[in-house]
Amino acid sequence: MIGTESKKQDLLKAYQFRHACKAFDTNKKISDEDFRFILETGRLSPSSFGFEPWKFVVIQNATLREKLKPVSGGAKGQLPTASHFVVILARREGGLRPDSVHVNKMWKDIHHMPDEIVQDWYDFYKSFVGTELEDNDRLIFEWSIRQTYIALGNMMTAAAQIGIDSCPIEGFDKKQVTAILQNEGIINGDDFGVACLVAFGYRQKDPKRPQTRQHLDEIVEWR
Repeated sequence: MIGTESKKQDLLKAYQFRHACKAFDTNKKISDEDFRFILETGRLSPSSFGFEPWKFVVIQNATLREKLKPVSGGAKGQLPTASHFVVILARREGGLRPDSVHVNKMWKDIHHMPDEIVQDWYDFYKSFVGTELEDNDRLIFEWSIRQTYIALGNMMTAAAQIGIDSCPIEGFDKKQVTAILQNEGIINGDDFGVACLVAFGYRQKDPKRPQTRQHLDEIVEWR
């Protein structure tokens, strides 16, 4: 029990430590080992049907960061200063159709399902896409994007647990950011779209005020 309580307190401390860091200390870089740990928590994150509809693009090239800056207003302070800057891509509708190459790869090559089980899952998933997602391309892509936020949250929490700061970013022009990534050959065809951005590094200074949140009783209702 003592070990469990200690782990709980360590995790809460990580959440209390984390804040949306607007600028990072450019003299401090995250080690390869630590950043690989952060990426691994993203890789191990859960996803609907186990499809892992994400890709993590780590943008370390200063010239590319500079190209993204004018169309990423929410990241103007982070793009030049972050130790590591990640664009999280979400798989688009074409890659999540029941008969797509990716879906079949996940069933057969990753989850090693027998053919008869694949057929059962195919029928069930096809029904899900047709009913819950209305067989609609936009709804399928939005469903994909929502799943990337699970990985995003896990990566930021993992970073905080080892004293690394982060900032999730949605303040950017999706069309223009997508166009830049296409011109750079990072996005090819219609396989992926941009879900969000996230910066990692070490804070320049502590936040001006302590973390503030509503009381638990205000946001939880028991029935």
